Amino acid sequence: MCYRGRLCSACGRNWSCLFYADIEWFMATNDLMMELQKDSIKLDEDSEKKVVKMLLKLLEDKNGEVQNLAVKCLGPLVGKVKEYQVETIVDTLCTNMLSDKEQLRDISSIGLKTVISELPPASTGEHLEKIIPLIVQYCNVEDDELREYCFQAFESFVRRCPKEIDPHIPNVMGLCLKYITFDPNYNYDNEEVEEMMETENGEDEEQESDDEYSDDDDISWKVRRSAAKCLEAIVSSRHDLLQDFYKTLSPVLISRFKEREENVKADIFSAYISLLKQTLPIQSWLHASDASGKDDVPLTMLQNQVPSIVKALHKQLKEKSVKSRQGCFSLLTELANVLPGCLADHIPALVPGKLVRGLGVKEQGWLSPLLTCIVFSLADKSSSSNMRIDTLSFLHVLLCNHQPEVFHPHIKSLLPPVVTCIGDPFYKITSEALLVTQQLVKVIRPLDKSCTFDAKPYVKDLFPGTLKRLKAADIDQEVKERAISCMGQIIYSLGDHLSSDLQPTLKIFLERLKNEITRLTTVKALTLIASSPLKIDLRPVLGEGFPILASFLRKNQRALKLSTLTALDILVKNYSDSLKPAMIESVLKELPALITENDMHVSQVAIMFLTTLAKVYPSCISKISGSVLAEIFQLVHSPLLQGGALTAIIDFFQALVLTKMATMGYSELMKQLTAPIYSSGSAGESVTLHKQAYYSVAKCVAALSSACPKEAPAIVNQFIQDVKNPKSSSAVKVLAFLSLAEIGRTMNLSAQRELKTVILEAFTSPNEEVKSAASYALGNISVGNLKEYLPFMLKEIGSQPKRQYLLLHSLKEVISSSPADGLKPYVEDIWALLFKHCECTEEGTRSVVAECLGKLTLVNPSELLPRLKNQLSSGSPHARSTVVTAIKFTIADQPQPIDALLKRCIGDFLKTLQDPDLNVRRVALAMFNSAAHNKPCLIRDLLNAVLPSLYNETKVRRELIREVAAVFFFLFKVEMGPFKHTVDDGLDVRKAAFECMYTLLESCLDRLDIYEYLNHVEDGLKDHYDIRMLTFIMLARLSTLCPNAVLQRLERLIEPLRATCSTKVKAGSVKQEFEKQDELKRSAMRAVAALLTIPEVEKSPVMAEFSSQIRSNPEMASLFESIQKDSASLPASESMDMS
Repeated sequence: MCYRGRLCSACGRNWSCLFYADIEWFMATNDLMMELQKDSIKLDEDSEKKVVKMLLKLLEDKNGEVQNLAVKCLGPLVGKVKEYQVETIVDTLCTNMLSDKEQLRDISSIGLKTVISELPPASTGEHLEKIIPLIVQYCNVEDDELREYCFQAFESFVRRCPKEIDPHIPNVMGLCLKYITFDPNYNYDNEEVEEMMETENGEDEEQESDDEYSDDDDISWKVRRSAAKCLEAIVSSRHDLLQDFYKTLSPVLISRFKEREENVKADIFSAYISLLKQTLPIQSWLHASDASGKDDVPLTMLQNQVPSIVKALHKQLKEKSVKSRQGCFSLLTELANVLPGCLADHIPALVPGKLVRGLGVKEQGWLSPLLTCIVFSLADKSSSSNMRIDTLSFLHVLLCNHQPEVFHPHIKSLLPPVVTCIGDPFYKITSEALLVTQQLVKVIRPLDKSCTFDAKPYVKDLFPGTLKRLKAADIDQEVKERAISCMGQIIYSLGDHLSSDLQPTLKIFLERLKNEITRLTTVKALTLIASSPLKIDLRPVLGEGFPILASFLRKNQRALKLSTLTALDILVKNYSDSLKPAMIESVLKELPALITENDMHVSQVAIMFLTTLAKVYPSCISKISGSVLAEIFQLVHSPLLQGGALTAIIDFFQALVLTKMATMGYSELMKQLTAPIYSSGSAGESVTLHKQAYYSVAKCVAALSSACPKEAPAIVNQFIQDVKNPKSSSAVKVLAFLSLAEIGRTMNLSAQRELKTVILEAFTSPNEEVKSAASYALGNISVGNLKEYLPFMLKEIGSQPKRQYLLLHSLKEVISSSPADGLKPYVEDIWALLFKHCECTEEGTRSVVAECLGKLTLVNPSELLPRLKNQLSSGSPHARSTVVTAIKFTIADQPQPIDALLKRCIGDFLKTLQDPDLNVRRVALAMFNSAAHNKPCLIRDLLNAVLPSLYNETKVRRELIREVAAVFFFLFKVEMGPFKHTVDDGLDVRKAAFECMYTLLESCLDRLDIYEYLNHVEDGLKDHYDIRMLTFIMLARLSTLCPNAVLQRLERLIEPLRATCSTKVKAGSVKQEFEKQDELKRSAMRAVAALLTIPEVEKSPVMAEFSSQIRSNPEMASLFESIQKDSASLPASESMDMS
C-alpha cells in the first residue's frame, strides 16, 4: 500500500520531511498500533511471532520517529501475545540496553518501561531476577536520562512486584540515597557561607534568587526526582523497614530539604510525608508495648530528629518560592499530627527582629522561627491562595497540638494576619481563618485551667471581623457555619468582655436559628455558650429561642434532634431560673415520640434530658406521667435495651421516685415495671418477654430500691416468697432471682436467713432459666457480703458435685464483680478449689473454671500468673486447655497491671499451638486471637515464631475426617444403605486459625509476609463452607489493604471464586442447602466486587474473562448488581469481630 501524500493519523503531519521508505515504515507501524488498541484483534501464533520480530527490528531503525512509534506499539502488544513472546521482548530490550549505541540504549529503556507498565505484576515479577542486575548496572552509566528511566523502573517494580523486589530493596535503596544527592554542577557548601553572611546582613535577604546556577543542559535533577519518587514507593510499601528508614533514609532526606530544584524538592517533601504517615498507624502499638524509651523505636527516633527537621525547614520557609513554603507547611502539619507537642521547643526559640524586617513583615518584637514564617506567609502579598490555606491549616494543627502558654508571647504578632484573612474575598481562606481564630480564642483564654494571660486587649481584634462574617447573608455555606462556630467560641471564652455587643450578637444567633441551613450549627454554638463558666446572660433570647428549639424535636433530622436535646439539657441545668413553665411544656409534649427502640441513642439522650427535668423542675414531671412513661416502660421491656440507654433509664427512675409525686411513687413504678411478667404468669400464659428484658427490669427494680432503701426489705421479702410459692410461674421466679441479684450486689441481705436455702433449692428446678437465675443471684448476693456468702459457696462447691456447674457460675460472678482487695483473703482457697476441677471431663465446667482462674489471676498477677505457667507442663490435656483458656480472660483492651508480666511469658503459652492435643490447640488459637484483637503489642514481636504454627492449623488433615453412622441424613456426604455422614474433627481448629489470620490483618499487617499469608487464604477458598465464608471476607479486605499483592495472585484467587459462583445445587436438595449455597455465592461475589476495585485489575486476562462470564450469565449478573447496590449503602469493607 502506498502512503505517499498521506497525513499521519496520529498527529496530522505531512511526511515530506522523511524518505519514502521511512514513510512506508512509519505509516505501517502507525496502522499496526491502531489495530492493537482494538479489543477485537486476535493474533494466531505465527502472526504473534512475526509482529514481535518486526517491532523489535524497528527499534533499531535509523529514524527516531519510527523508533518512537514502535515503542508505543509494545504497550498494547504485550496484552495480546503469549507469555513466551513477552519474554522474547524483555530479553531483547535488556540486551539492547547494553548496546554501544546511545540512541538504541535510550529507546530500549523506554520500551522496557512501557512493557513493564502494561504487564500484570505476576508476569513482571517472574523476570525480575534477570532485569534488576542489568538496571543496577545501567545506573552506573554516565547517562542521566538512562538513570532516570532506571529509577522509574525500580519504582514500578516496588509498587507492582513487592514480593519479587524484596531481596533487592537494600541495593535499590542504596542507589536512591546515592543519586538523590547527585547534583554535580552545583556546590551546596556555598549556600552555608551565604547564609552566614545573610545573618550578619539581613538586607541580602531581599535579593531575588535569579542569580542561582542555571544550566539548560543539566538534567541531573531528573535523576534526583526519580530517586525521590522511588524512595517514596519503598517507604509507603514497607512498614516492616520503618526503623531502618529512620536510621538511614530519614537523615538523607532531611539533608536534601535544601534541594535547589522546586519539583525535586516537592518530591523529597512528599517522600518524607509518606514516612511520617507510615509512622502514625503503629503509634499506639509502640506505646502499648512499653518500648517507647528504646532508641530503635521509630517514634523515639523521629522525636530525636525533630530539631534537624525544623532547622532544615526553617531556611526553606524563608524562601520566596511559594511551592517550597507550601511543601514545608504540609510536612510540618503531618509532623505535628504524628508527634503532638513536638514543636513546642522550637516555637519559643527567638530570632532577631531584623530577620522579620528582611521578610517584609512589620517588626513586632521577638518572634519564633516558625511563627515568623507563618506570619510572613499570611501577610506576604505574593502568597497564593493555596499558600495561605496551607499556612492556616498548619497553624490550626499547631494550635491544637500544643499547650496555650507556648503561644502567649506571640499572640500580638500572630493575630493580625489571621484576622486579615477572615476578610479575604476567597471563601476557602476565610473559612480556614475562622477555624484558626476559633482555636486562637481557646489559646488566648483557656477556661479549663488557670491562666494569667490578659485576653481583653485582643477582643477588639477578634470580634469585629468575625461579626462581619456572621452578619453576612450572601456568603458561602461553609463560611456561614464557621462564622457561627467561631463567634460561639468568642462568646463562650470572652463574653464578659463584649459588654454592649453581646446582646445584638445573640439576636443574630436567634435569626440563624430560624434558618434551615444554619440551624444545626447554631444549636451547637448555643450549647457551647450556655455551658460557659462565665454565665453568659441568655435571657433576652430564651423566650423566643426555647420554643424554636422545642420545634426542632419534631424535625426529621437525627443530628438536629440530638444536638437540640443536648442544648435543652444544658439550658435547663444552667438557666432554670430564666425558664417559664410554658417553655418547659412546649418541650415536654415533643418527648414521647423520641423514646423508641427504633433509635436507642436518641432515646437515651431524651431520657437523660428527662432526668435533668426531674431534678430541676420536679413539679413539671406530673404532666408527663402518661405517654412518656408508657414509652419508657415499653423500652425497658424491649430485647434491644442495654448499655447507655439502660443506664439513662435507671438514672431517670431514681430521679423520678425522689420527686415524691403521688402518682409516680415507688409502688406504682414497681407495679408498672413488673406487670407484664406477673400478668403473664397469673394468666397461665407463656412468657412473651425476651430474656434481656428480665435483666433490664431487675436492674430498674434494684435502682428504685437503692433510691428508696426503706422500701427494700419489703420487696426482697416479696421476691423470696415468689420464689418459694409453688404456684409462681417460671417467669416470676426468674425475675425474682435476677432482682435479688441486682439488689444484693450493693445491699447486705444477710438478714434474710432463708435466702441461701431458697437459692439452693432452686438449683433443682426443672426449668433451666430458673436455675441459671438462681446461680446468678447467689453470685451477686455474695458480692454484697463476701464474708457471709463466699465461704458458704466454696463449701458447697466442694461438697455438692451435682450443683458444681451452677455454683461455679456463681463463683464467676463473685470474682468478676468483687473489688480486688475484698477477694485477696480468699484467693488461696478459691485457687485450690478451682484447680481441683480444671481436669473435669465436661467442657462447659472447664470453661467456667478457666474464666474464674483468669479473672482471679488479675487480683494478684505477680504471684498467680507464674502458677498458671507452671501448669503448662501438666500431663492432662484438659488441664492444659483450662490454663490456656484462663490466659484469654486476663487479656483486655484496656491497660492492666498484668500486661507487662504477661508480655514476658505469653510466648510460653503460645507454644501450646504445637500441643499434640487438638482441643488444646483450638483454645490456644482462641487465646492468640484475643491477644491479637485486644492487645496486639503482646504478640507482635513473637509472630515470626508463632505464624508457622498458626498457618499449619489452616491445613485440612485427612486423618481427622471420619464417617459416622447417622439415623437421619443431614450433612454433605451420604451413602445409600446405612446412612452415614462425614465429621471433620479439624474443622473447628481451622476456623479458629482463619479467624486469627483475619484479626492479624487488622492489627499486625506490617509484621506479615503477605504472600505467605495469601497462600493459606487460597487454600481456604477451596475448603469447607464455613472456611470459605471467612476467606471470602478476608479476600475483600486484602483487596483494600494489599492490592498489589492480591493483583499478583489474581489468577490463583479467581478460580475458586469462579467455581463457587458457578456451582449448582443438586435437584431435590433440602431448603437449607439452597440457602447455604446462595449465601456462599453472595459472599464470593462480594469478594469479586472488591477485587474489581483494585487499580489495574482490568489488565488481568483472567479477571477480564471472569467479568465477561458474569455479564453474560443472567443469574450471576443479577447477583453482582445486587451486591453493588448493597455496597453503596454500606462501609467500603466488611469486617468481622473475632474477639
